[in-house]
Amino acid sequence: MAKETKNNSEDKKVISVRIKKKEEPPKTEPSTLFLQINIKKFVSEFVASWIRGDIIIRFPTAAELAKKTPLSIAFPTDPSVDAELKIKEHYIDLLSVIAGIKPASAAEQERAVSDVFKMLLMFRSANRIEGKIMSNDLEKRIEELEKTTKSQGKLVDQITGFLFKPKAPKKPKSKKPAS
Repeated sequence: MAKETKNNSEDKKVISVRIKKKEEPPKTEPSTLFLQINIKKFVSEFVASWIRGDIIIRFPTAAELAKKTPLSIAFPTDPSVDAELKIKEHYIDLLSVIAGIKPASAAEQERAVSDVFKMLLMFRSANRIEGKIMSNDLEKRIEELEKTTKSQGKLVDQITGFLFKPKAPKKPKSKKPAS
């Protein structure tokens, strides 16, 4: 009987094993130049600058679109519709989607942002954008201007202080007694 209990105790031994899961490598952002959020911000600044009139876009004319250029390839033309108006309407439709005026799904909104970004690149490369794209960070820009003005004011005060420093009274020269 002693052997039977010994066998039973051996059978009942539990071996615990720990299994370590392989750690997944950390997910990294794709190595793109701009993240989608940066593109959205840039498109937003571009559109806002265009609406304010800080930049001017010279849209291609119908004659230019009739030629085989990168612009005519990028924007499909319909012979029954004036190509010049079609590209402007396409641009305004994209802006309406981005602004939320025209109902669209999230995927359509993302596509509209990408399309406007492509148009921006196309117009810039064709030298069709005049003016400067202003940043939407107006408060930040004002703070930077205030800091610059303040530091320049201090420099002007220092320079003025050096230039117009009151002269110390001169000590009279003592005359040497004649010997």
